Amino acid sequence: MKKIVLLFSLSLLFAVTSNACTKDHPITIDQLPQTSQQFIRTHFASLTIASIMADNDSYDVRFTNGYEVEFDKKGEWEDIDCVADAVPAAIVPTAIKKHVSTNFPTNFIVEISKDHRKYDVKLNNGLEMEFDKNGQFLRMDD
Repeated sequence: MKKIVLLFSLSLLFAVTSNACTKDHPITIDQLPQTSQQFIRTHFASLTIASIMADNDSYDVRFTNGYEVEFDKKGEWEDIDCVADAVPAAIVPTAIKKHVSTNFPTNFIVEISKDHRKYDVKLNNGLEMEFDKNGQFLRMDD
């Protein structure tokens, strides 16, 4: 019986500790990785930061105008959501910009996310597309 109680206690302690470690907590811009700080200064310098939340895997920066940028733990951007405005053109790979401007000349990118394999893009008309890591068009998402 003592072993069961001890095992239960250790399991509970582990669960509480792991939950506390992964929970989002607010930080200041100075606590972001330098890469993230430079990215914000370069592409979003005119905006006011509303909050920055951190957890073990990522940083989530929200601006007062509703924009949101998510960075990985190294400080590289993973997701940019500019709500109904265009994502800064300098962020978007050239091949993706060319595909969008050629095939959707009256639309623009409002959200872009990336991982090690691909880019996902959302246009202001609601269309979503997928591109490979080199920016080559793969497919439209439903």
